[in-house]
Amino acid sequence: MDVKKYIASGILELYVSGGLSPEENLEVQHYAIKHPEIQEEIEAIEKAILRLTAAASPGLPENGFTSIRSELDDVIPFAPSASKKKTPWIHYLGWAASLIFAIGLIWVYLENQDLKTEVQMVNGQKQQLEEEILNARELVADKDAIETMLNMLRNRDITVIPLGGQTIAPESYARAYWNKKEKKVYLDVQGLPDPPSGYTYQVWSLKLDPLTPTSIGILDDFVSNETAIFELSNPNESEAFGITLEPEGGSETPTLEQLYTLGAVGP
Repeated sequence: MDVKKYIASGILELYVSGGLSPEENLEVQHYAIKHPEIQEEIEAIEKAILRLTAAASPGLPENGFTSIRSELDDVIPFAPSASKKKTPWIHYLGWAASLIFAIGLIWVYLENQDLKTEVQMVNGQKQQLEEEILNARELVADKDAIETMLNMLRNRDITVIPLGGQTIAPESYARAYWNKKEKKVYLDVQGLPDPPSGYTYQVWSLKLDPLTPTSIGILDDFVSNETAIFELSNPNESEAFGITLEPEGGSETPTLEQLYTLGAVGP
């Protein structure tokens, strides 16, 4: 069995994304046990997918939506009406009633203050809820983006090209996901070091015989891109992809002495 050809076929990406039949899954598991290189490639693909779906959103607070409470109107103090008549012959009872009335007013006042405090708390919770709703909407949008990315990876039209490190940086690596129908390439460049000041990475589509490079993009925002995922247009009939380090603004032709990664498109 040609392990490298098997890895380059794209079946491992379909295995990780759940696009194979049960029989095909068993076959991949069998080969992964038999060939450590295949198991390592599966783990690398899983990590790449996690980075592809990393649009994280910042997440909801721990208390979630349990803080939802109805908004209260401003509390209007209750002023009980005065007694219509007093019985003149119950003098002491009148004094007692006045005392009870005064105590009642104090109680209503204190209750009113407590309710005002509660209203302030609920208003604060309302504002927090509004922020949570906004965060939830962003989370839904992120989920939609993640689902779109996963569907893209599960597409059988996707060709996956591992880009290995070259002489100048043998520890470097990258991975290209090429959709020929849509003429797009998604590049995962997590394995590239930050470019030095005044330089940028440039991506090349290559024809091999004769060697003909065509630039398909410059990774200007490499450092600020937290996901390390780039989407580039590629209308070319590519036979390989390479990434070189070039002066800011890019170059007309690749600087081969600064070739960081290179990978051929499988059959």
